[in-house]
Amino acid sequence: MEQQLTKNILKKVRQVEVRTRRLVDDTMAGSYHSVFKGRGMNFNEVREYVPGDEIRTIDWNVTARTGVPHVKKFSEERELTILLVIDVSNSGQFGSGEQSKREMMAELGSVLAFSAVRNNDKVGLILFSDFVELYIPPKKGRSHILRVIREILFFRPRGKGTDIGDALDFVNRVSKRKCVTFLISDFCLPGDFAESLETLRPKLQITGRRHDLIGVLVTDPREHKLPDVGWITLEDAETGEQVMLNTRDKWTRDAYANLAGDQHEQLRKALRKGSVDLLELSTDISYIGPLIGFFRTRSRRICR
Repeated sequence: MEQQLTKNILKKVRQVEVRTRRLVDDTMAGSYHSVFKGRGMNFNEVREYVPGDEIRTIDWNVTARTGVPHVKKFSEERELTILLVIDVSNSGQFGSGEQSKREMMAELGSVLAFSAVRNNDKVGLILFSDFVELYIPPKKGRSHILRVIREILFFRPRGKGTDIGDALDFVNRVSKRKCVTFLISDFCLPGDFAESLETLRPKLQITGRRHDLIGVLVTDPREHKLPDVGWITLEDAETGEQVMLNTRDKWTRDAYANLAGDQHEQLRKALRKGSVDLLELSTDISYIGPLIGFFRTRSRRICR
């Protein structure tokens, strides 16, 4: 039984590898590379100046010694560390269509991992609920990436809730050098949303200053708008708390939509103040278009 389960897991990982590799090679080629800058510039060589060279790169010591203008040539130190910080709390299991939020987070994480390894970058993984459930330190290589993807797809969390602040604290403890950090979550904060967000805000700002922090918000359309289907019971996947609503009542549907919209705007403002880029995804729409659009927008901003 256990051997068959292992075979099924490996088969699923290979299927994801084939699908995401094709996506990375055919659709995202160049997008990922152009978005994230390396750690700095490496000195390559000194050569004679030719018309069109940047004057600021002239090496005056060599020029004075040889009597011929020479310029310094540099290349970007490309290697980056990509850290995937993925929410595995119970709320991610929800999905009103063919795909749950957790499944979308997993596939997106796999695409980012393959994009990173294709560019010779290191990839690390943090899975968190109301505590950090798993940490895989950043490394390179196909076998490492396949392990990361296996954990993203099949890890079984012990916790039910969400503590994004604890995950960010962990990032800052284990990552001494600046890294590109993808915080992938539905941002379902515990208790009163406004109070929890206010507690989270300084941690977003600290991590945003230390690292290149990118928030990825994954939601489901039913979290923004209730269908008109009569009485329904809503259950909080993380606390088990239940509430009955009459969705025939337009006031109830409007109040639900307004509350969701207010919380969404509060989150956007908190991330913006923390200098955190935000990519928004929904389970009823393919993530490919929004992801590529996000990369292109970010690339244009960096090049300005």
